[in-house]
Amino acid sequence: MTGHMTPEEFRQHGHEVVDWIADYWGRVGEFPVRSQVSPGDVRAALPDSAPEQGEPFSAVMADLDRVVMPGITHWQHPGFFGYFPANTSGPSVLGDLLSAGLGVQGMSWVTSPAATELEQQVMDWLAELLDLPASFRSTGTGGGVVQDSSSGANLIALLAALHRVSRGATLRHGVRPEDQTVYVSAQTHSSMEKAARIAGLGTEAIRVVEVDADLAMSPRALAARIERDVARGFTPVLVCATVGTTSTTAIDPLAEIGPICQEHGVWLHVDAAYAGVAAVVPELRQLQAGVEWADSYTTDAHKWLLTGFDATLFWVADRAALTGALAILPEYLRNAATDAGAVVDYRDWQIELGRRFRALKLWFVVRWYGAEGLRAHIREHVALAQELAGWAAADERFDVAAPHPLSLVCLQPRWARGVDADVATMTLLERLNDGGEVFLTHTTVDGAAVLRVAIGAPATTRAHVERLWALLCEGHDWLANDFEEQAREQREAEAAERARAEQERAEREQAAREQAAQDQAAQEQAAQEGAPEQAAPDEAGQEQPDEVADVTPAPQTASADQPAPTTVTSEVPVPAAETPDLETAHAETPHLEAPAVETPADWDESRAQAEAQQTD
Repeated sequence: MTGHMTPEEFRQHGHEVVDWIADYWGRVGEFPVRSQVSPGDVRAALPDSAPEQGEPFSAVMADLDRVVMPGITHWQHPGFFGYFPANTSGPSVLGDLLSAGLGVQGMSWVTSPAATELEQQVMDWLAELLDLPASFRSTGTGGGVVQDSSSGANLIALLAALHRVSRGATLRHGVRPEDQTVYVSAQTHSSMEKAARIAGLGTEAIRVVEVDADLAMSPRALAARIERDVARGFTPVLVCATVGTTSTTAIDPLAEIGPICQEHGVWLHVDAAYAGVAAVVPELRQLQAGVEWADSYTTDAHKWLLTGFDATLFWVADRAALTGALAILPEYLRNAATDAGAVVDYRDWQIELGRRFRALKLWFVVRWYGAEGLRAHIREHVALAQELAGWAAADERFDVAAPHPLSLVCLQPRWARGVDADVATMTLLERLNDGGEVFLTHTTVDGAAVLRVAIGAPATTRAHVERLWALLCEGHDWLANDFEEQAREQREAEAAERARAEQERAEREQAAREQAAQDQAAQEQAAQEGAPEQAAPDEAGQEQPDEVADVTPAPQTASADQPAPTTVTSEVPVPAAETPDLETAHAETPHLEAPAVETPADWDESRAQAEAQQTD
């Protein structure tokens, strides 16, 4: 099948697509919230090469279900509580469909005047609904524009600030990273650091300002850092204050930060990507008190205001600084309306040249819901979040880890002593997400892992929040019991190990005592066997034992005709193999002396010796 899709074919298949979307919204709660595929699964289901011939639309729709849907994490699911909401709605989708159908390239007023002027008007409506300063209106010195993301809005705010502080020198000479500085807090979105890199300042130009106990930027610390940098010759360019940080929705005190920025001529940019749209509710506007000090401001309608991505609302108080940084007019874009200065060309308000007709879906959303419908949407989610926080605060298993003025609640599970709390919390998170009913994300507060519950999907009701709370409690109890069982098993194993070690020690000591006794007995026996002994009288005339040595007969009384007997020492050598320890033997065995009464043998020997001497 080849060729263009005819209007009639588009009508037929367009109805099929709208029916498919409507069916999907009706059954989205039946899917696991988080995709269950593994890396590479989706690509493995696709052919290696593009089709050579066109295929029927029915085959494409079949593969939508077969290939695409298994790899979708369902951001419109009523159990989606992760990150921040990414809302869409019927009016938004239809407005986007019309924008896509019109195919407008709205880079300049002349390329489609409606795209520009409708956007100006819708942005003025929203500035009024959010109660933003009059300078942000198109009728004042500034104005609003729809950007692709708050990350992009943060970048163009920095470029405008650099243009203003350098008085246009950045256009010719670029930035001066060696002396230009940007101020953020530890809770500021990472896109601000990325903006500094892209702008050419680099990360060394960034100053991280301390936060208070509520994780909000400290005005006192900001003032001290700016004053110190000025004294050292640096040029402060921009302070990024946040209303509703990504981690915990902390809110920087704009009313105190604003005067500091004005005193030092520093551009104040307010990043209210998530929380800014809450200002459609009058009772929530105090959260961004001091917004009148802002030089620029951004919030995302595609997060919590029922509008599909991309729809970042960006306002600037001085549009000349913004267009001065970004405007460039090649000859092929020149036209009479632009040259006359009578129109706005939004290509000069953004990084890109081309731009979609984004305002159309915003127009549809605002007209379908009206201001009251938008307020009811925000109020419902804030009320659900406060109820969830109340349940957690009253439960001994959880702590509320940070202030929760809007629809994000940070919960810190409590665990028994001895349990690694961060590991346990992350295990609980994965258990919940693996279950498929809900999807949460995490952050850290004071260095500890906590669970983020961001309520905001249009389909989420109180019943879904109640179910989430039940799953949190069930998961906590299951893990706590499991940890206790593991701890008990570990205690029992340690006790058994101690008992085994004690038994082994006792056995070793007993063996040592027995060995010592054996050694002592052996030594005593060796001493007895190796000691010299007195030779017994040999009445039978037998030879004296070898062990007897150095035996001296008692002296005989000399007579006139018989000389005194001569003392004779008999030395009998002891074989080496049988030689005892002489020192030990001498110490333990008393010196053997000749008997007082001579034996006949001794007497005979003495007589023979005496006679021999006399003969000599």
